Amino acid sequence: MVVVCGEALIDRIQGGGDSLGGGPYNTSRALARLGTPTQFLGRLSTDAFGQRLKDQLTSDGVDLSLTSFGPEPTTIAIADVDPKGHADYRFLIDGTSAPNLTVKMVPGSLSPDVKALHVGTLGLVFEPVATTIAGLVKRDHRSLLVMVDPNIRPSAVPNRSRLDGIIVESTMVKASDADIAWLYPEVDLESAARSLLGRGPQLVVVTLGAEGAFGLCAGTEVRVAAPVVDVVDTIGAGDAFGAGLLAWLFDHDRLTRDLRLDTDELRDALDFACLVASITCTRAGADPPRRAELGSR
Repeated sequence: MVVVCGEALIDRIQGGGDSLGGGPYNTSRALARLGTPTQFLGRLSTDAFGQRLKDQLTSDGVDLSLTSFGPEPTTIAIADVDPKGHADYRFLIDGTSAPNLTVKMVPGSLSPDVKALHVGTLGLVFEPVATTIAGLVKRDHRSLLVMVDPNIRPSAVPNRSRLDGIIVESTMVKASDADIAWLYPEVDLESAARSLLGRGPQLVVVTLGAEGAFGLCAGTEVRVAAPVVDVVDTIGAGDAFGAGLLAWLFDHDRLTRDLRLDTDELRDALDFACLVASITCTRAGADPPRRAELGSR
């Protein structure tokens, strides 16, 4: 079982309609569609948008036993999509549901079936959810594989010292090239990724958009290409990539705190994650593939 902790919200695309979103929300959906048992630990509104978010999670097979519900209106992200399909976001946060996950809403312990915890995006930024997640990671990082996806937005930058603490306590860091440039603006991507690896994580993966991804773990560095596809937009692609990594680890019994991958295993994991992300890019909004769409992979 994987627990995904963070925000669920509505993406309002300029010139288009509304779609369901939020990095952790997208990740939990993608994991469940890939056949990985998944629980969503977050706060949903009881309004009409919240009901849509809940219904989609249920439809995709996500376990909502850790999800809390309340009267706050659903959080809104306004997405501006450029001609290449890349999105920039602005957030309507004050008094809304996604940031309102408090420590009291987190169980005193997670089920013994839980092997991994995924955190990231706005859950690392806004309060009180950011404090809640930091405490959860600190409490459980010695017994669970913790994966952090900073997914840094220019309009929503995390507290650097708190993010650094979560990185140190994590097993995996999955970050975009833009995230790495924000974390280490003075050095190249590969050197920055090695610096991250040296701070405690067992695996660091950097996504490169259409160029694929590279990953580093002890003694191993691998770069893979992304499948060539016709891109509709990139919304949810990074989340799908992260879900693909976790799904591969689940399928190969590698969801452990003491993660070790050899070169071939790391290449296979990255190839699988790139495939999941590339299919997502061929669709409007965050619409990750189901396992049956991946053939024998």
